[in-house]
Amino acid sequence: VNRYIDQGVAELVPGVLFVDEVHMLDIECFTYLNKSLESTLSPIVVFATNRGVCQIRGTDVLAPHGIPVDLLDRMLIVRTMPYSREEMMQIISIRASVEGIELDEDALGLMGEIGSRASLRYAVQMLTPARILAETTGRTKIQRSDIMEVDKLFFDGKASAKFLATSEGYMK
Repeated sequence: VNRYIDQGVAELVPGVLFVDEVHMLDIECFTYLNKSLESTLSPIVVFATNRGVCQIRGTDVLAPHGIPVDLLDRMLIVRTMPYSREEMMQIISIRASVEGIELDEDALGLMGEIGSRASLRYAVQMLTPARILAETTGRTKIQRSDIMEVDKLFFDGKASAKFLATSEGYMK
């Protein structure tokens, strides 16, 4: 790349690199990123993860967020807090509006509770099956009963892991 830039064939435009689930990167990726950050045109790098202390892939080393300490030392870490039930309800309401899905207030409240118990992602993923369920019964607006039925039909990640851990033969 540097040779192409020197020859005028290519141009490097600095920008922003966003890496979600950064704990999934291996040590070779971190080595490359660390080196690229030393470049004169290095991008702004944003890492996102929800992990605490975990193993750096490709090593036996445990590190905060699964990120090598030498790279971690170069970062500013933004502290985040879990969403409240009310914030989850607002996010779900916005998402439903964007997708053209109508929800009654009881259904929205239950989705906020489910989001607090399971995850916001799971609660948002319930919108489509709940809409289909409501449409099957001739309604355009999702009701509390639709959310309850969808929650019985599907598992969130935590419930699935708990089920598998207590079921013989699945987790060997």
